[in-house]
Amino acid sequence: MEISDSSARQTRNGDHISIDINHGDHLLASIRRKMETISCSHSICRVKENIRNANETAYIPDKVSIGPYHHGKQGLETMEEHKWRYMYALLSRKPELEASLDDCLTALREVEHRARACYEEEINVTDDEFLQMMLVDGCFIIELFLKYSIKSLRRRNDPVFTTPGMLFDLRSNLMLLENQIPLFILQRLFEVVPTPKQCTHSLATLAFHFFKYMIPGDPQIHQQKFNQEGNHLLDLICHCLLPSYPRVPGTKSDQKHFGCATELQAAGIRIKRARTKNLLDIKFVSGVLEIPNVLIHQYTESLFKNLIALEHCSGDSVQHITSYVFLMKSLIGSEEDVKLLKKKDILTNYDVNEKEVAKLFEKSCEEVNLNESYYDGLFEQVKGHKSTRTTWHLRSEEFKRSYRRILCYV
Repeated sequence: MEISDSSARQTRNGDHISIDINHGDHLLASIRRKMETISCSHSICRVKENIRNANETAYIPDKVSIGPYHHGKQGLETMEEHKWRYMYALLSRKPELEASLDDCLTALREVEHRARACYEEEINVTDDEFLQMMLVDGCFIIELFLKYSIKSLRRRNDPVFTTPGMLFDLRSNLMLLENQIPLFILQRLFEVVPTPKQCTHSLATLAFHFFKYMIPGDPQIHQQKFNQEGNHLLDLICHCLLPSYPRVPGTKSDQKHFGCATELQAAGIRIKRARTKNLLDIKFVSGVLEIPNVLIHQYTESLFKNLIALEHCSGDSVQHITSYVFLMKSLIGSEEDVKLLKKKDILTNYDVNEKEVAKLFEKSCEEVNLNESYYDGLFEQVKGHKSTRTTWHLRSEEFKRSYRRILCYV
């Protein structure tokens, strides 16, 4: 009798012979692949077509491609050369360059299937091509973070750091939903690459240092949250912004607005800057709407658009960033609303004029559906307060008219 499995154990008991087949590596690998496929759940996806149609350029890299979706795109050839240079700089910090390369490739082979499963679309490249892409892109990002944090690692004429605006463009590109590689790829590479002696930080700390000025809100709060697990770099940024206040109970409603800022003020509702610096921690207390400060720059719209696309890709029932953008869209209907919120120190615009700020939140949620707002309860609180004040005002006016009529007869 021939047994095809890798090994078998044969035992004799009287006249019976039992054979225990060891399914071995084949079954183990099969189970592992299925677990990885399900657990990764396509965390890096394409922007949904209805959202993309509003402004396709907000989701497409124009300086550097990361991952397979825009790999080889025309116009990004210059940065491809820089990626290889950065990988060489990273891996050649120890004399055994080939040994460093081998360590990286061995580490990546262990997680290749898991990495492929992270992408919504099937990646039609060979194993070697996929591994090379993950290696080059991952090493480029790590070396970029290192050079940004440790100035002594930079070469004198490195265009990434000497070309005006280049760093901001790279940050913006690295925050695009379709321009990601799995975070565990970066983490795995960071464990095996020869990091310089000057580096005493974790990968998460290096990444936060690189992105912190692009993320709206308080950097100290963000840094605490940036160490949490995430699927990729954009996902880490999304985690930074999640609210810390408990959600105000409310009824799910199709109404996602309560009037613009100038209307609310005219209705007797005070608007003030919140003491908390966590961006999404907005609350309404005793007739006062408290909103944290948000810094608006030229990349804010792209960041919000990609965070919204990420939330719609993940399929979460409550979409926190989308809810925030809809709320701010409600508050800002004109330049007058922008001026009021700037006066209250809620809006700070940097290299973006007031007219552009007035349109930013509206453009950020074009073609986006919000089924359940995180702020449904807040909307109800504000509307209830407005209704109470309106009723009180009408009764007060009615009382004044009645009193004047009485005086006429005296």
